[in-house]
Amino acid sequence: MKEKITEKIEDQWESFMNGIGQGISIQLVSEEIDPVTMSGKSVESFVRGWLPKPSNLPYIVEYAADFTVPLDFGSPGAVLISNLHGKEFHLMEIVIHGFDEGPIFFPANSWIHSRKDNPESRIIFRNQAYLPSQTPPGLKDLRREDLLSLRGNRKGERKPHDRIYDYAPYNDLGNPDKSEDLARPVLSGEERPYPRRCRTGRPPTRTDPMCESRAEKPHPVYVPRDETFEEIKQNTFSAGRLKALFHNLIPSIAATLSSSDIPFKCFSEIDKLYNDGVLLLEDEDQKISGNVFPSNMMKQVLSVGQKLLKYEIPAIISRDRFAWLRDNEFARQTLAGVNPVNIEILKEFPIVSKLDPAVYGPPESAITKELIQQELSGITVEEAIEEKRLFILDYHDMLLPFIGKMNTLPERQAYASRTVFFFTRTGFLRPIAIELSLPPTPSSPGKKRVYTHGHDATSHWIWKQAKAHVCSNDAGVHQLVNHWLRTHACMEPYIIATHRQLSAMHPIYKLLHPHLRYTLEINALARQSLINGGGIIEACFSPGKYAMEVSSAAYKSMWQFDMEALPADLIRRGMAVEDPSMPCGVKLVIEDYPYAADGLLIWSAIKEWVESYVDHFYSEPNTVTSDLELQAWWNEIKNEGHYDKRNESWWPKLNTKEDLSAILTSMIWIASGQHAAINFGQYPFGGYMPNRPTLMRKLIPYEGDSNYEKFLLNPQSTFLSSLPTQLQATKVMAVQDTLSTHSPDEEYLGQTNHLHSHWIKDPEVLDMFKKFSAKLEEIEEIIKGRNKNIHLKNRNGAGIPPYELLLPSSGPGVTGRGIPYSISI
Repeated sequence: MKEKITEKIEDQWESFMNGIGQGISIQLVSEEIDPVTMSGKSVESFVRGWLPKPSNLPYIVEYAADFTVPLDFGSPGAVLISNLHGKEFHLMEIVIHGFDEGPIFFPANSWIHSRKDNPESRIIFRNQAYLPSQTPPGLKDLRREDLLSLRGNRKGERKPHDRIYDYAPYNDLGNPDKSEDLARPVLSGEERPYPRRCRTGRPPTRTDPMCESRAEKPHPVYVPRDETFEEIKQNTFSAGRLKALFHNLIPSIAATLSSSDIPFKCFSEIDKLYNDGVLLLEDEDQKISGNVFPSNMMKQVLSVGQKLLKYEIPAIISRDRFAWLRDNEFARQTLAGVNPVNIEILKEFPIVSKLDPAVYGPPESAITKELIQQELSGITVEEAIEEKRLFILDYHDMLLPFIGKMNTLPERQAYASRTVFFFTRTGFLRPIAIELSLPPTPSSPGKKRVYTHGHDATSHWIWKQAKAHVCSNDAGVHQLVNHWLRTHACMEPYIIATHRQLSAMHPIYKLLHPHLRYTLEINALARQSLINGGGIIEACFSPGKYAMEVSSAAYKSMWQFDMEALPADLIRRGMAVEDPSMPCGVKLVIEDYPYAADGLLIWSAIKEWVESYVDHFYSEPNTVTSDLELQAWWNEIKNEGHYDKRNESWWPKLNTKEDLSAILTSMIWIASGQHAAINFGQYPFGGYMPNRPTLMRKLIPYEGDSNYEKFLLNPQSTFLSSLPTQLQATKVMAVQDTLSTHSPDEEYLGQTNHLHSHWIKDPEVLDMFKKFSAKLEEIEEIIKGRNKNIHLKNRNGAGIPPYELLLPSSGPGVTGRGIPYSISI
């Protein structure tokens, strides 16, 4: 019973608990057919009251039932459960004793609805994996029935007790009924393609029939019943903290700071957030329960009605206060920061845009060969390209189409940036030129300005501002494209398809299941409070109300399934070359590229585990093509989940076990390693606003500009007034802190939860899993060794934080390490 049983049990609870036995009917179904009914042989019984055996966990209660079965019953393969009570209960597992083969386990981990909500019985299968063609005759009908019950009929609004998985477009981000300002375009179709989300069936808005009306907090957005976070205490886990953040903390930060939404005046004001904290004023109806946030963040002080919000010192400044100002740190973060997935090799000169010149002006970049030449310490541009020593961070084409609109928003001034880096002989990456572009307007041609680091004070400060603009582009693309789109949003269709098309007894369902945990709920919370119109991302990131359109444009121009595999992505960006002699078939161009070097270790461990698992179940030829559930699953992912990309030629085929292993390795990598690398460094790197400003409020002053004199007199004040305000910074820090936190019940890659230890009955598979776990422990040691290696300057050296984002294990809290199985925050 996932309720707080230890607390005062109300009387009705008591009678419910004692009487519960009579209210649960259990039907045991054999794997063998009954010749009379032509379905599985079955016997029925009722649970008998209390089994006084106390479980070792306070919130788990055990009940027992007795069955009398005929001698020729065969082996039980499924249990049908009917809950005759008015209240749902959570079923962990069923264990059947008394058959010759020893105890038989039926893992459930599921909420069992009351019969008054839905008259159908729940079907729980034993922990034996069967391909569809191997299904025992007595279970065939149940296997089909169970899948049908999860698909629903696409009609009506979903109820909280439903378990139905279905697709809908992103048409619930705006709220046009509330105000015109909150209307947002539907993300779907040729112009604004996007992956699909889980359907809730809510009615359309009055103003726009294409948009779905919103469930505004505190009302939850529908997710299938077993996707909801159900922890013993709501507040120890991710969703509880997220809800507290959205419902209580952000509003009270806003209430405290909104009257004085002012920039930081000096750097010491930013430091105060860590040393002194912010005194929050609370409305009576917005009490923040003190225990929701980890003790480090909220300090209970002063009188009632006031709270002190105090932030931990983020890793980026904890060892070296000024590292963020230096060029080598700016460059290092492209390889070992929170967004290490955009840097690519520079293949040719001139650098040319792919945007339409009729709209955006001449395609050539203003970064010329001559300009680069001056920075190359004596070698030619051709030699540097030949030797793979020029790299680029290029946000020009992705952002320029939006810059005009973004810059009409109040207090937003952004450029589309390109940054060129040179990899020196001594093995350092250093930025040598930044181009900042504004699009043409009816009154002026497009502007492209190039900045280099210069040697006098003025050009030095201007270079700092140019870097801040690049970091702000990087922060937006990181959040909207690499984090939200490529991990959260793209996983959602795989999860929906897995539940709709693969039976719980399908081996691939069993393999994927731990990687699907909680993602739908986190994404629903994000649609409600993070990425929605007027939500936190719009308020705090440069693209403002165009944020999700930027995300959709990136999906349209760059997302393809086959390139989401780590080796393929590194090759596409020119950061690795194919090399069959290397473990993953690729060799890094920059060896000291911590994200890629550690990522390839994790990738190869996942790949090995997946290949041995797939091999075990698909040993016969043609078993992949003849697996009807599997083929339906892959077709649905392509044709429904990623509907707007259904006709692309790059979708992998699914004909062989190699095809299957490659597809599954990518999915598991995205949910585990890739999300961890992109997510858990958000507070360690972004918690100090000047290092990664999420938006910029001013363009760079230039001679003849009215602000230029002010800038010369007080460059620090000009710099700080371009960054997010105190309110924006404090909000973003609260979100980043929460997103970077591991919950105490997090499950990390390669670990087994004792409550789910009977997930599969197959000693060979359990041995393979042990090997996978051992491999990850080995990788952990290799990574720790790399962090101590003085030759790896991107993860070792004075004040340099070690690269730990891909260390598999972690404790709770903001640790900057740990790879959970799934996207659960």
